[in-house]
Amino acid sequence: MAACMFDRLIGLRYRLSKQVDRENFMAPRTVTRADLGEAVYQEVGLSRNESADLVESVLNEISNALVKGDMVKLSSFGSFSVREKGQRIGRNPKTGEEVPILPRRVLVFRASHVLKNRINTAHTKNRG
Repeated sequence: MAACMFDRLIGLRYRLSKQVDRENFMAPRTVTRADLGEAVYQEVGLSRNESADLVESVLNEISNALVKGDMVKLSSFGSFSVREKGQRIGRNPKTGEEVPILPRRVLVFRASHVLKNRINTAHTKNRG
């Protein structure tokens, strides 16, 4: 259910992004949690507090899954996963000194083909 609601939120986020000034395409605005909550409020009809709670709940569900090491796949949007990076030797660019980079976990997002096509289509329309 959370994935279904998140897919709906993504659609709402896309509609919000349409409000970007078309003349100033290179500087789109940032969509915040509050914007998503407002979009849920307007589209779904929940109260503003319920809408904000719903957005928060979906984001917490995604975060918790990633912390556990699960992959999160959202159809027509993309997938989030956590990757383990091992220790390696880096180099200080200023001094050239070798420095160990400790092992860590990194968040990886891979956009779906649907999202990539949507972005490229919108970019092409705005250029022409």
